[in-house]
Amino acid sequence: MRRVVVTGIGPVTAVGTGVDAAWKALLAGHSGIGPIRRFDASSLRTRLAAEIDGFTAGDFLDRRSERKTTRVEHLAVGGAALAVADAGLDALDPARTALFTAGSKEVSDLTKLVDAVTGAIGEHGRFDVRRVGERSGTFPPLFYVEGLQGASLFYISAKWGLTGPNTYFAGTAEAGANAIGRAFRVIRRGEADRAIAGAADDPVWWWPMSSFDSLGLLSTDNDAGAAAFRPYDRRGSGAVLGEGAAFVLLEEYETAKRRGAPIYAEVVGYGTGADAHAGVTPHPDGRGLVHALRRALAEAGCAPGDVSYIASHGSATRLGDRSEARALRTVFGAAVPPASSVKPATGHLVGAAGALNFAVAALAVRHDVVPPTLNLEDPRPECALDWVPGTARELPVRYALAVARGLEGQNVVCALRSVAGGTNRD
Repeated sequence: MRRVVVTGIGPVTAVGTGVDAAWKALLAGHSGIGPIRRFDASSLRTRLAAEIDGFTAGDFLDRRSERKTTRVEHLAVGGAALAVADAGLDALDPARTALFTAGSKEVSDLTKLVDAVTGAIGEHGRFDVRRVGERSGTFPPLFYVEGLQGASLFYISAKWGLTGPNTYFAGTAEAGANAIGRAFRVIRRGEADRAIAGAADDPVWWWPMSSFDSLGLLSTDNDAGAAAFRPYDRRGSGAVLGEGAAFVLLEEYETAKRRGAPIYAEVVGYGTGADAHAGVTPHPDGRGLVHALRRALAEAGCAPGDVSYIASHGSATRLGDRSEARALRTVFGAAVPPASSVKPATGHLVGAAGALNFAVAALAVRHDVVPPTLNLEDPRPECALDWVPGTARELPVRYALAVARGLEGQNVVCALRSVAGGTNRD
């Protein structure tokens, strides 16, 4: 099996765009969460989100492509471009570069259908399918194309002419982690020498916000502002969504070494597991996460006691946080290593959350410092672990794990380690 390393990271978040800006903000304890500005959220129970300022799609896409895409693709192409640039690459070998993207995108912007739908209302106030056919010209001609879930695959591959292995993963936090895990496997097996992998998501608009709001998974502590997102805390009342992207450039180790590429970390394990429990309710003991953790550790050839840090999920839901803590105790016993969630800083990036955790784990390995869990002041007794509350912490990180948990019980864990000889250090 070939070795696989991380040579480029491209985050686009509410606390910073690009690896340097985002990492410094995370370590400093900044948060991008605030009142929603993008639309009128007054009818929702949750009126907070982490929105990105200063991101311009035109910096990464031509005008024609920009018009045919949604913000999800804008963020995805931006994150991918930042990862490639961070890796110091001007060009990619099209046939030997894989591409794996992910997200929770469902449809295009539904507001574009309002005129067409209202125009198809019959005389009795009901939707008339016959009128839809008669008035078909009123439907936006590119609505279907814009709404394609895997559109990011096309626009990223087109940017570099990539023809290698590729797949789009639809889902929540586990989707982006799966994209990176599959990229790791493809390079390890020799199907590609490099891979762009990651995810982008745009949950901060009325359709996804309404959906999550109705599920009762989001914080309703609107007056608390950035302090509303409280993983593992007694006052935690749910997550706060954020828009963003996180992509990485993975390379076969010898390929990266020959060109003198800076290496963040080596990817050494990838494990998955399902709760098989009850829809959006996690298994009380985190059964699927236990499987994913053990499988990632086994592939990495790493004992639980060797792990220095865990980039945790930390969704701030009572059942989610409790089951995550129980799963960690099951695997690590009384010696659970320091773990932290960056979601109170960036918001929950949904489909991109797992990919962001992977980037955080890689950066922790490279810099021997881990970001804090913000707003954690009074841990729930069942979650009483070392979550690195409040401020960043310097510590040697030999092995790190990145955790991602999906909405319907899917769990993914990626394992990373420092590269022998110190070649991943500044």
